Amino acid sequence: MQWRISLIGIILALASTGVFAECECLWKGSFSEVHPETDLVISGTVTNLKGNSIDVSVERSLRNDEPNPEVRVWLKTGSYCRPEPELFPVGSQWVMALHEITEEVPGGFDPTTPNISYGRIGDYQLSSCGGYWLSQSGNVVTGNLINAPRWVHDPKMTPVLVDVVAQHVTGAIGDESLLQASKEDPALRELMLDTRAFLRGDAPIEPEETQLQRSSESEP
Repeated sequence: MQWRISLIGIILALASTGVFAECECLWKGSFSEVHPETDLVISGTVTNLKGNSIDVSVERSLRNDEPNPEVRVWLKTGSYCRPEPELFPVGSQWVMALHEITEEVPGGFDPTTPNISYGRIGDYQLSSCGGYWLSQSGNVVTGNLINAPRWVHDPKMTPVLVDVVAQHVTGAIGDESLLQASKEDPALRELMLDTRAFLRGDAPIEPEETQLQRSSESEP
């Protein structure tokens, strides 16, 4: 009987620390719905994984400038409604809609485990209660972008150009255009964008091989 009482005490103690606690939150929508409520939207590459945090090299700020070349993003631990750190291996690319950590949370930091915590003020957190992240490969992304099923973070979809997502983030295009882009071949979409740029009179970007050829021809 004594061992049963001790076992119950251990279980209750673990539950109070969040070891067995589960995240409870409402689904807030696809990326198109949640990104306007966040503090920072970036495209970047994971450079480090430590505890329940990752460091992300900011390669492009889609909304709001981040002065630092790298940001720390805090992920799942205990009952925090965030994705597991293992989903973001070093070297992987992502578009993320992030909330800035602006205040300390009681019990959010343990000096004995500094790499496992709620996160530091000035860092960012990534929520799992919506499509807050998109997997990036080169110049295209996939994920719960728009009108996708709830709680499915990696639905089957046609890749979408990062430039198109950036246009939605800035408000240059609406939901209908983003939805249409998610049904088109990204190569065709890129060709359409290049054609519009040409019609506006923008200077075309020549392939690197052409630029090198022109340079060699101009040399004496």
